[in-house]
Amino acid sequence: MDLRAVEDATLEPGVPRLVPTGLTIELPPGFEAQVRPRSGLALRHAIAMPNAPGTIDPGYRGEIRVILLNLGREPYTVRAGDRIAQMVVARYERVEWEEGELADSRRGEGGFGSSGR
Repeated sequence: MDLRAVEDATLEPGVPRLVPTGLTIELPPGFEAQVRPRSGLALRHAIAMPNAPGTIDPGYRGEIRVILLNLGREPYTVRAGDRIAQMVVARYERVEWEEGELADSRRGEGGFGSSGR
């Protein structure tokens, strides 16, 4: 779903800003909400979310606010009602970790581009 700004906010270049949405939710246990950037804001205005995706856990009851960062050179004003982010609700599984030896795998400890070889 789209998240919209509930008030005007000017984003100065290089300064992160919390933009309120006026929305509060109660997620059931086993679900999270992920807040993701809007590609149009990124492409046309260089507006990013520095913590993307932002995670909302089922225990949070406060207002959903979106951290926006203007990567452009000029101030950008978000107007009340503007779509500023997207939110996806997803199920997750809680895991319990066990200490021990890791099984071998084809990739092993190779990282950062090694899976495409």
